[in-house]
Amino acid sequence: MCKARGLCRSFLLLGGLCLPAVAFGQTGQYQGKPFHDSVYQGGAQRIPGKVFCAYYDAGGEGIAYHDTDAKNNGSGGLNPADGTYLNQFRMKEGVDTSYTKFHDQIDNNPYNLVQPSEGQLYVGWTEPGEWFNLTIDVERAGVYTIDLLYTSNRGGEISFDLNGQKLTGPVSIVSTNNAADPIAWRQWHHWNIMKNLAEVKLPKGVNVLTVHVVSGGNMNFASLDFEPRK
Repeated sequence: MCKARGLCRSFLLLGGLCLPAVAFGQTGQYQGKPFHDSVYQGGAQRIPGKVFCAYYDAGGEGIAYHDTDAKNNGSGGLNPADGTYLNQFRMKEGVDTSYTKFHDQIDNNPYNLVQPSEGQLYVGWTEPGEWFNLTIDVERAGVYTIDLLYTSNRGGEISFDLNGQKLTGPVSIVSTNNAADPIAWRQWHHWNIMKNLAEVKLPKGVNVLTVHVVSGGNMNFASLDFEPRK
C-alpha cells in the first residue's frame, strides 16, 4: 500500500505504486492505461523482455502521448482502411503507426542490418518534441540494458523518463541511411538493432516509461529489449 497517499498531495497512485503527480502535469491519478485490444491482451509489458512501442498506453493526446498532429499517418493513411487489423491498427489515434512489409523488398530489403519480423508493428513519422508512455511491469529491481529495434534516415536523439522523472539524458541514435540504396523512400526502412543503447536502473513493479524524441525525428521504433545487466 502507498504510505504517502493521503499524506502528500505531490504523489499519485498507479497500480499500488506511488508516482510523483507533478511530473505528469496533474494532481490526481495517472489517466493512461496499458494498451489492449482483440489481439493483444497482455496488459502492462513485462521486463525483462521486449517492450513493443506500438503498444503505447491508451489515454489519448496529452495523457498517453503527444504527437505533432492528430492524424495517424500510417494506419488509415499510408495503409488504407481496408478492414484489416494491421492497416487499421489504432487508426483514430494521433501516434503514427505502421508495420513491416515483405513485398517489393520494403522491410526485407538487402540494406537491412538486421531482419525484422514480417508484420511487426512500429511507431513512425516521429518528430522532435513527441513522446509516448508505456506501462511496464518490472519483475525485479536492478540495472537493465536496452536494445532498440529501429530505423533512422538521418540520426537523432531520444531520451527516457520513468514515472515522470528523468531516467536518461539524450541518447544518440545512429543513422541507418545507406547511400548505396537506389530507392530514396527506402531510407526509412533500413532496420537495425542498437545494442546497449542505454543502461537504466528500474524499480520492481508497475511503472510508466516515457520515450521522448529529442532531435532528428524521422525514426521508426519497433521494440525496446530490456535485459538485466551482466
